[in-house]
Amino acid sequence: MKRILLCIGVWLCATGLTADEPVGKPLFSFGVIADCQYCNVKVAKTAARQYAMSTKKLAACVEHLNRLDLEFVVHLGDFIDRDFASFADVVPIYNRLKADHYHVLGNHDFDVADDQKAKVPGVLGLKERYYQFRRRGYRFIALDGNDVSLHAYPAGDPRVGQAKNYHAKLPKGTPTWNGALGQAQLAWLEKNLNEAKRAGEKVILFCHFPVFPKDVHNLWNAKQVLSVLTRHPHVVAYMNGHNHAGGYGKLSGQHYVTFKGMVNTHETAYSVVHVHRDRLEIKGEGRQQDKTLPLQAASKKAGD
Repeated sequence: MKRILLCIGVWLCATGLTADEPVGKPLFSFGVIADCQYCNVKVAKTAARQYAMSTKKLAACVEHLNRLDLEFVVHLGDFIDRDFASFADVVPIYNRLKADHYHVLGNHDFDVADDQKAKVPGVLGLKERYYQFRRRGYRFIALDGNDVSLHAYPAGDPRVGQAKNYHAKLPKGTPTWNGALGQAQLAWLEKNLNEAKRAGEKVILFCHFPVFPKDVHNLWNAKQVLSVLTRHPHVVAYMNGHNHAGGYGKLSGQHYVTFKGMVNTHETAYSVVHVHRDRLEIKGEGRQQDKTLPLQAASKKAGD
């Protein structure tokens, strides 16, 4: 019997678990939704995006997530498709979540009248357009990919002119509906990544726009953002929406996950992410697939 207990103790040490930590139980879990993109418009039953169905999908999602033990829930941008009035239909549904819940700003969230663009962060409950929060040894950083943007500011705002100049220097054919992190946000990001390192925290980032692998949906300055992130091995994952088909890439041991859009088809899409010591387990609902993401410290090779 003593020999069995000794073997169990050796195994627990090897896996990084403690005796009072059940095998397979996550440290904590959180919900992820991407591109609810609601608008009360009629489309063909065969249309790729079923905008009006998003209230029903979101309500069912919230009901399910409320039955789970979640640390928080995050929506990765494009909460609406167009029209400021659309927020009134979906914000109350999302706010029924029992867990803390957050938003990331998407490009379609600013597809509203010019005099209402400045109200968008507030209607989503955001005090800042980019921000961070901490949970159980993790730092979560929410980025604003509309910082440099052709759609997030009213006509005549000097930031629109600056974005036009920025876009003009990009390769021909670069989509106007993406955006970039400005220099102030990049400096803020670097500062907080350094703070997280000193605090011994792992980092997961949220943004509406992807940065990797190379794709037409990526941030205009994806390469610059990646140069910051890949210098910090305590960054374990970057999670985004925007590309409704979903996607995945791995760079320098870091996971880059694009979640599928809830708005597409008659079937929903959202996820629960279970955070373990050695991995992230994505449990997909509807069209979203399950995926296991080994954490870098547990990888055989950091650059795989």
